[in-house]
Amino acid sequence: MPDTNLNNELVNNELANNSVGIVETKTARIEKPLKFECGKTLDAYDLAYETYGELNASASNAILICHALSGDQHAAGYHSMDDKHPGWWDVCIGPGKVFDTNHFFVVSLNNLGGCGGSTGPSSINPATGKHYARDFPDPTVNDWVHSQKELADILGIDCWAAVAGGSLGGMQALQWAINYPDKVRHAIVIAAAPKLSAQNIAFNEVAREAILSDPDYNDGNYYDKDVPRRGLMLARMLGHITYLSEEAMRKKFGRRLQNEDDSKSVPFTESQFQVQSYLQYQGKSFVNRFDANTYVLMTKVLDYFNPAAPFGDDLVAALKDTQARFLLASFSSDWRFPPERSREIVSALLEARKNVSYVEIDSQQGHDSFLVNVETYLNALRSYMSHIAESL
Repeated sequence: MPDTNLNNELVNNELANNSVGIVETKTARIEKPLKFECGKTLDAYDLAYETYGELNASASNAILICHALSGDQHAAGYHSMDDKHPGWWDVCIGPGKVFDTNHFFVVSLNNLGGCGGSTGPSSINPATGKHYARDFPDPTVNDWVHSQKELADILGIDCWAAVAGGSLGGMQALQWAINYPDKVRHAIVIAAAPKLSAQNIAFNEVAREAILSDPDYNDGNYYDKDVPRRGLMLARMLGHITYLSEEAMRKKFGRRLQNEDDSKSVPFTESQFQVQSYLQYQGKSFVNRFDANTYVLMTKVLDYFNPAAPFGDDLVAALKDTQARFLLASFSSDWRFPPERSREIVSALLEARKNVSYVEIDSQQGHDSFLVNVETYLNALRSYMSHIAESL
């Protein structure tokens, strides 16, 4: 039995440290067909989401938080007193934080195809009574944004004060500003790119192949059977390497062994270096919370993201009708989506004569910098958000 008094004390400490505290996931049932760009249609679907703060009378203080590849709707706070870790962007969401819940109504959702409660490959297909598995429609960022618009309508939000996200989340913020120019006042695009490089597509292909080649994958029909643990673990290990910088890995692990005294007696097939053990731990823990079909699906969404494609691959033309003000942020050590990729978007916005602010943060944490407590980064976001709060 957990120590209730101790857990209460921990929660109270978190509240004192500007946490949103205990939160719950809600589900919106959308009884409206959604036709995907791939041609398939969902007649109805669920979107899992969480909210933090209160919506004001004019519904003008709402912020949409879009998650990255392996994220979900749980962006802040705790689901219970037994939770060991808060939501994935807790560093930014809460009273007095960047997305200050004293001023803003923050909405975070799990995208279609996810495995956090929204309809996805692990959901039951009402037409067959079986899991969708690989029959689930391949979504695009466009499809996600259209489904998110349906959630906004349900919540009574006609225009977002801001749409924000990092990595794949930032790409969604950019797509929102293009698709619904009168529904977004500010687009906050962090550690993102206007489209993936060949190198990034290559990393995603290797990750997918690790999953697809796992004997337990069974063409995606592994539900209620042995899941492809090995393949998903390897995919996550590969991805995690790309999220960290060389400097961060050197400082965290170097070439340190698990046990210097036993290094020569460790079997060749077992982990000797600390970095090996770390990657295996990350991979194994990921398998316990994520779905392999969702991982395959999400990496494909990344690969095909290109909002300029309908405009002859002209990003300036794609941004021509946007009305939002933009904030873009990048990190010096992010080699997955380096600063020059953010500057491509900035240059296109300037050429399209849009209002844009840009900050390039000196950080050693790599692509994961947008998730952690980097002081200059949080200060820059906080300053930008404070101006939005004042305008309410």
